[in-house]
Amino acid sequence: MRDAVIVEAVRTPVGKGRPGGALHEDHPVDLLARTLKALVERAGIDPSTVDDVIGGVVTQAGEQALNLTRNAVLAAGFPESVPATTVDRQCGSSQQALHFAAQGVISGAYDVAIACGVESMSRVPMGSAVLPGSDPFGPLLGARYPEGLVGQGISAELIAARWKLTRAELDAFATESHRRAAAAWDAGAFDRELAWPGRDESVRPATTPEVLAGLRPAYHDEAAARRFPEIGWNITAGNASPINDGAAAVLVMSREAAERLGLRPRARFHTFAVAGDDPLLMLTAIIPATAKALARSGLALDDIDLFEVNEAFSPVVLAWLRETGADPARTNVRGGAIALGHPLGASGARIMTTLLHALEDTGGRYGLQTMCEAGGLANATIIERL
Repeated sequence: MRDAVIVEAVRTPVGKGRPGGALHEDHPVDLLARTLKALVERAGIDPSTVDDVIGGVVTQAGEQALNLTRNAVLAAGFPESVPATTVDRQCGSSQQALHFAAQGVISGAYDVAIACGVESMSRVPMGSAVLPGSDPFGPLLGARYPEGLVGQGISAELIAARWKLTRAELDAFATESHRRAAAAWDAGAFDRELAWPGRDESVRPATTPEVLAGLRPAYHDEAAARRFPEIGWNITAGNASPINDGAAAVLVMSREAAERLGLRPRARFHTFAVAGDDPLLMLTAIIPATAKALARSGLALDDIDLFEVNEAFSPVVLAWLRETGADPARTNVRGGAIALGHPLGASGARIMTTLLHALEDTGGRYGLQTMCEAGGLANATIIERL
């Protein structure tokens, strides 16, 4: 079986997802195009060697419609012969793009591929792909869940309640995310992974538990309160990921292609897993996905040097830590999405970019990345630094 290896990975600084944010003026096609150009220029490869470009985008509407990835490939000046496609596995879209790219290389379908993702949440608001008055679920799914599914904020509240996570624990976790991200920025830890100069705009170095304790619940709803009396209404804007703009891209190829092109493999894809879980809780599938990845890999939890678990909400990662027994000191060591931001379609590739560089900087061998996704889904990926 062939190895799929990473030879380069870049990301944009993550902007605030609102007018006035650092990336708001960038059309999402151009934002991804600039990132793709930075990737191939940094690697020093001819883009004509790329067999396919697979991109993640969550809200595929408006300026992010019509196979955005193909449009970005053309906007980047790649040859017209380079194909591209866009995938949607919700928040894990570009992590799924990584799986598809690496699996294509391992199978022999590709020699060189790019996995990437983009989301301009300031220009294409989350949820805008659903037309007014439309039902994206349909009657058969409605019959299976007659009481109705809920939004992610309510799911996060349910996780906090069922794992008995207090508001103080949620806010302390969020504070630590900002502290780690600010420290990493101050140490220059993110400099190598940036496609161009800048800084993640959502990091708040001055955040404290006391500041976060003053924020009001973000998702309080009377109907949900009647249906789920166990909810404590502890999810706020401070212990959830913000709205963001950003892009990221990863160059994946076979070892043989890397050798032929004179490139150094930096990590190899070791194991892939995807899992489903209760769509009501929605965000817990990272727990079975992690277990599945470890079982397939033959590795133990203690073999993993660094973990990256997407911080959609504080209780997601805290429940995962409790269930897996992973070391918090080795989890999201440079902060996570609560601080760095969560540009939906870009986050999987952004996290992989950060994980790769963190493994290199710390001398770690194995890294595991997992992300919760709407609908009760999760991807998990293990890479081995070379």
